[in-house]
Amino acid sequence: MVATAIEKIEMDVPIKATPKQFYDVFCNKTHYVSNVCPDKVKSVVLQEGNWGTEGSIISWTYAFAGKSCVAKVRVEGLDKKNNKLTNTVLGGDLLKDYKSFKFIMQVVPQREGGVVHWSVEYEKLNNNVPNPHPMFHFCVEVLKNVDAHLAPEYKN
Repeated sequence: MVATAIEKIEMDVPIKATPKQFYDVFCNKTHYVSNVCPDKVKSVVLQEGNWGTEGSIISWTYAFAGKSCVAKVRVEGLDKKNNKLTNTVLGGDLLKDYKSFKFIMQVVPQREGGVVHWSVEYEKLNNNVPNPHPMFHFCVEVLKNVDAHLAPEYKN
């Protein structure tokens, strides 16, 4: 078996919502995401800890690639001053193909709105596992849905 390395995919996603408001949803009101895009995110449930605290464990149920999936994540890093959040996957569908999977979001203020620097870090179980581009773009769509909900006056 050939060893795999940790890989990373990144993208900057412009938002119209205020950075603090946007970050607050993903940090302190994570359960709100399932209300905003119920076609993609079916539920977000706090399993341990408190919303907006490091070490909390959150279970996500989502519809991806035509099936119901789950991800159990631990809030590993919170930097509220810099609007940065890191979630590490502890269990669920993603760990069927990956040894590790981490979601990192930082919301950076701009003159109007902001930019979400979105990245995933992952380690494949083996070299035959594809890169998680579909999951990455699924998450970007969720970010865009939340932004459209928070800043409805900017909807087309």
